[in-house]
Amino acid sequence: MRQIPLAIGPDSQPSFDNFVPGANSAALSHLRDQPHRQAGGAPPVYLWGPPGSGKTHLLRALAGRAQAGGLVVGWFDAADPLPWDLAPGWSLVVIDRCEALSPAAQHAAFTLFVEAATLGVQVAAAGRLPPVDLAVREDLRTRLAWGPVFALQPLADAEVRAALRREADHRGIVLSDEVMDHLLTRFARDLGSLMSLLDRLDAYGLARHRRITVPLLRQMLAEEGAPAATAPAPFPEASAA
Repeated sequence: MRQIPLAIGPDSQPSFDNFVPGANSAALSHLRDQPHRQAGGAPPVYLWGPPGSGKTHLLRALAGRAQAGGLVVGWFDAADPLPWDLAPGWSLVVIDRCEALSPAAQHAAFTLFVEAATLGVQVAAAGRLPPVDLAVREDLRTRLAWGPVFALQPLADAEVRAALRREADHRGIVLSDEVMDHLLTRFARDLGSLMSLLDRLDAYGLARHRRITVPLLRQMLAEEGAPAATAPAPFPEASAA
């Protein structure tokens, strides 16, 4: 029998407080400082950038804050089945992965925009491309670009390293330079993926009463049947916000 660790780790729900902004401080400030409620509804906001740049984290943080304030949020992903309906009482509609919207989902998203505007409901959306480059119908592209549009940048190497170190310290994990270097040179370096890996590794080490080491990481991945880690592409340089 193996000991199963209790869920006593820190809350890892995406929030504005645990978002590492890097070059994305403008988007963070806009969403964090936006009032929970706004007469007539706030303008729509659109976030775009490559995978791992923080789009979904910020959307979840916005939705989480609304829900913590007693508001109701409707969340739609491009892969969600239709129909998409705006329910009474919603205060926020989120549409994620706009670059993957099918023609039918584009029609549903446009309808949501129209209904939300009529009812004064906030809309927040995200995709890998700016609105002008999305392969979507023109009326939806116009709606997505109506309000503030923020281009998000992935974190630079030093910023990812600092964020991992901070999370490890918060969890009480001793993360050696060897483990840190292994994580940053052998795995996808977007922060979401690395935080998920750290979370699994923390639980795995606790269950076995072992400290975090490279051999332990390899053992965990072998038991998970995960493919061998490969060196990712070089980190993009962070540009000024």
